[in-house]
Amino acid sequence: MKKILLLSAAFMFTLGVMAQPKPDDVIKVNAETHDFGKIKQGEPVTFIFEIKNISDKPVVVENTSASCGCTTPEKPTEPIMPGTTGKVKVVYNAANPAPFTKDVYIKLAGIDAQKIVHITGEVLTAEAFEAWKKEKKPATQQAPQAATPKPAATTGQPKFTTASGN
Repeated sequence: MKKILLLSAAFMFTLGVMAQPKPDDVIKVNAETHDFGKIKQGEPVTFIFEIKNISDKPVVVENTSASCGCTTPEKPTEPIMPGTTGKVKVVYNAANPAPFTKDVYIKLAGIDAQKIVHITGEVLTAEAFEAWKKEKKPATQQAPQAATPKPAATTGQPKFTTASGN
């Protein structure tokens, strides 16, 4: 009899734990991961994760934290009403040159599990960043060659050719 009571209690506890809502049941985030790309060392960068309340009750962001002291998240100060959006501002300090992936934890009131979003990128030294910009610039700033009029030898009418002479 004691075994049956013990098993029944364990089963009821399991059902209670399984009924716990998850963050994705009440919020939708605009991005699971934000990639800053290449950034210059010593110049902090910021991204704002937008959190939409998809439930029928107000959602309170109880706390935000990060996997490292180099990342500073700021939680919304007001509850997020149903159908509206709140913002979690994340600042990465870009102090050390290296690729990075950082986790940002969003704790909602009344929900045990945290929502985890990520930021990634690569911090370059000032010299490496400038070299990367110079390397990148010519490829993005090349304009297509325009046709230029060239007089035709027989008709006197302009003949359009590209700068390569074709």
